[in-house]
Amino acid sequence: MLLLSSCAGVRFSANAPSSDDHAALLSQQGADAVLWQNTSAEAYWLYRQSYEYASWKLESKLSDIEDEKQMVDSLEWDRRPLAVIVDIDETVLDNSLYQVNAIRQGRTFDQNDWREWTDRATAKASPGAVEFLQEAASDGCEVFYITNRDVREEASTLKNLGDLGFPFADASHLLLMDGSSDKTDRRARVASTHRVLLLVGDQLRDFDERFKDRTANHGRGVVDAMSDSLSEHFILLPNPMYGTWRDAIQGKGTDAEKHARMKAWFESNGY
Repeated sequence: MLLLSSCAGVRFSANAPSSDDHAALLSQQGADAVLWQNTSAEAYWLYRQSYEYASWKLESKLSDIEDEKQMVDSLEWDRRPLAVIVDIDETVLDNSLYQVNAIRQGRTFDQNDWREWTDRATAKASPGAVEFLQEAASDGCEVFYITNRDVREEASTLKNLGDLGFPFADASHLLLMDGSSDKTDRRARVASTHRVLLLVGDQLRDFDERFKDRTANHGRGVVDAMSDSLSEHFILLPNPMYGTWRDAIQGKGTDAEKHARMKAWFESNGY
């Protein structure tokens, strides 16, 4: 028997996966998060609200810069062009439909499937993203897209961004992953030539790689220690579908190994 979901007309099997189908079991564990991201009015509003706050934050920073110009000697003024840095996936582009299809197929993330998805260049814009970045551009800020999409996805990514009306959708403003997922060096490259006013992402690591460490209290202590910097410079968007928070529990390896770690974590925490 098949059960028709409300999520983009996707059909899910009503029968539970077998206990040795680890990919399907992991996939189903994320179904609620994917449905929430893809269909909920709550997710829609959180994105809009976050980008409205980002607009307010950016305007405040631009106003402060104008005030500083009146107080600082022109020879000491930071004349670097202004910039905003954003992540792409689940930040400016919504890939929840890819996740929906993975659940339908009972599969976890697969690089080949992902490449087929990005090659289509049909991901929708996250609510509020285009408007915010167009406003930033009109206020004199360049936009840099720092993403862990592979370098081979450059053409399709630029097409997707350009088709949706994102500003600065060109190769010089797109910094893809070429080896390491650590974005520190790429952020530093932008900061070496531009005055970065704001960063936006769906992962804390989009702001600082120190947030990769989740060994103590799931990384919350690092958040507390860096809360001032986060509040001043970073806008965080919701993504319950995947991320460092999940990787810290599942780890790397086969689906069977990840599923075993998930089970062990629940059992060790009395769930």
